[in-house]
Amino acid sequence: MSATLRHLGDPDRAFWLTRSVARAIGVNLSEAMHEGALTAQDYADMVTRCRKCPHSERCTAWLGVHGAGADRAPEGCANEDLLNHLPARRQA
Repeated sequence: MSATLRHLGDPDRAFWLTRSVARAIGVNLSEAMHEGALTAQDYADMVTRCRKCPHSERCTAWLGVHGAGADRAPEGCANEDLLNHLPARRQA
């Protein structure tokens, strides 16, 4: 039996990148948790997926262009599916 070790990226960077992408599409992760649309485990799993993703620089570049007002998470984001299905709250 062999094990594959995978490098995990910086947890602080992944936390803020996950929150920033969510915010850019109008999703407040804290509110989603408060409303029951997201559990604490879901949130932790999102950060871990981001830490494992070898393409986090794509999300960073995407944020530079779509810092606010995007309709969907960036294609290829490790959390794309979940983020796109959380309720968005657009500020008027």
